[in-house]
Order: sequence, then C-alpha cells, then structure tokens
Amino acid sequence: MIDETTLNIIRLITGVVILSYAAYTDIKTRKAANILWVIMGGIGVGLLIIQAITIGFENLYYLLFIPIMIGLIYGFYQFRLIFGGADAKALMALSILVPIYPTISQFPVRISAVPSIMPDLPAPWIIFSNSVIIFLIIPLSLLLYNLIKRDVAFPHSFLGYTMSVADAKQTFVWPLEKIVDGKRKFVYMPKDFDTDKELEEFEKLKIEKIWVTPKIPFMIPLLLGFIETFLIGDILISFMRLFI
Repeated sequence: MIDETTLNIIRLITGVVILSYAAYTDIKTRKAANILWVIMGGIGVGLLIIQAITIGFENLYYLLFIPIMIGLIYGFYQFRLIFGGADAKALMALSILVPIYPTISQFPVRISAVPSIMPDLPAPWIIFSNSVIIFLIIPLSLLLYNLIKRDVAFPHSFLGYTMSVADAKQTFVWPLEKIVDGKRKFVYMPKDFDTDKELEEFEKLKIEKIWVTPKIPFMIPLLLGFIETFLIGDILISFMRLFI
C-alpha cells in the first residue's frame, strides 16, 4: 500500500542518487548534465500525481511554492547570488521533487521538543537554507588555513588564498584580483571577467602570486543540505527553537 512515508523514501533515494552523481561530475569537470534535472523533475511530477491519486495532500497550498521557488531561484541566479547554472537547475528540480515538508518514521528529528510558534517552511526553501548554512563553513575554513600559513588579508582570507599565477592557470580557481589602470584591485565577484585574459595580464606585469578563490561546487553542500532536511529538518529554525 502506498503511503506518504513510502513516497518520501523514494524522494530521498532519488535526490541522494542524482545529487551524489552530480557532485561527483561537478568535482571532476565542474559540470553536471542537464538530463539529471530532467530526470529528477520528471520523477517528482510522477510522485506528485501518484500522491494526488492515492493519499492526497494534507496541505495542498504548499504546492504553490513550486513555481514560487523556481522563480525565486531564477532570480537568485540572474543576480548572481547563485553562480552555477547547474546549481540553479538542481534547486528548481528539487522544488518539484520535494515540494512538501518530508517525514519518514521518526525523521526529521527535532533538536528541541519544545513547541514553537514558528511554522515549518516549504521543503525547497529548507533544502536551500540548509545548503547555504553548510556552505558558510567554507569561509571559516579558509580563514583558518590562511592563519596557519600566516598569509592574512581582509577580506581576502575569508574568500580564498594566495597562489602562483602559473598554478592558477592549471586549477579550478577564480582570481580575487584584477588589473585596473595598471594597479591590482580586489574583486568580490570574479565571474565578471575573463579569467585566462586576466591571468595573462598578471604575467605581463611580472606578478607571480595572487589571491584566488576556489571554484567549490555548491552541489556538495546541496547534497548535504538535502539529506539534513530529511534527518533534522530546518537547521536554522531547529536551533532557534532551543531558545524560544
């Protein structure tokens, strides 16, 4: 017999398998095939149809967040709050796969048993929020790395590390600097310029070492954030509930 737990287990397995493969290819090539998101979205639609026919929806209005989240993610991508096209497509597909807060047996586990006035947010937003929180560990890790190297500059140390120009040309990184009027200038959003051309400018000026930021695949924290949504729920709200 089909029940909500069974459908959510299928959603969990689907998400973990597809996101794991996407994370693997993202690490290797910094790319993830579009067919992955077509498959994920297609499975999501199929599961929604099955649920509608069999057990129905307790909170049908949550389905409205599917187009809302897709539009929101598209806006984030256009304003470069999300850099990768694959990351945006993955979040859109996840909005279809898991539009409603998922529960499997005793999961997600509540960190606090104290009732809260804060309602559970839509699952797609929780997945995105959890992923961002996990991703924010990276700046602290970079700062610690630079402190150990005794190579500290603000805000560079939170965003990257120094590397030779020659190595930067062979690595998945973006320069955190560019040449403007013959001078080095810090750049917060390095995707705005041609990386290869900019590295050549450094070489012409005999600059050997520059600050760079690694092209860390967001697909990895997205995978972890997806799993956390099923195990714990909303990380931020869960901890806030400890004090409310």
